[in-house]
Amino acid sequence: MPALNRERSATGSDAARQHLALTLLAVGDEDREAFRELYRLTNAKLFGICRRICGDTGNAEDVLHEVYLLIWKRAGAWQLGQASPITWLCVITRNRCIDWCRAQAIRPGASSEPLPDLFDERPNPETALLAKDENIHLMRCLKELEVRRRDAIFRAFFDGLTYTEVAAQAGVPVGTVKSWIRRGLRQLHSCLGCSEFSG
Repeated sequence: MPALNRERSATGSDAARQHLALTLLAVGDEDREAFRELYRLTNAKLFGICRRICGDTGNAEDVLHEVYLLIWKRAGAWQLGQASPITWLCVITRNRCIDWCRAQAIRPGASSEPLPDLFDERPNPETALLAKDENIHLMRCLKELEVRRRDAIFRAFFDGLTYTEVAAQAGVPVGTVKSWIRRGLRQLHSCLGCSEFSG
């Protein structure tokens, strides 16, 4: 890609991220129009997380509704300079999905249907830019991790397994899994240059 095109892509991505951050701040001030805009920008990505963890389209839709209720209530807690807005939203979504699975006594990620595309079918360049930029950066940083740490993080954070379940699959003590994940998250924190993975 020519340098000029790369620069334009980065600028567009930065603008999309800034737009999402300002939208989330407005939602924190109980701006209903901003809340509609936040939904437009993020529903495809957050639905993909719900679908992956909850394992069923209908269940995922129900949980996504609960997720946006939580976002409406908690948006005022998000502040610039902490976790990126999309990361903060994804953490809320993942946690709500896992809570739902536990309440239903369902193992997270037990889907038998193919996963839908994470991107909204409707033209939405801002959503695409956000998702693409965040995912490329995250995947690049994940590839730098030791395999055991990366696998443990994937199972715990992307597949929604508990530390005990990850330990059972890996055949190691729970304390070992916690150590892998903690060290892996510190390395991700350093690579991503943000605070959402500190601990």
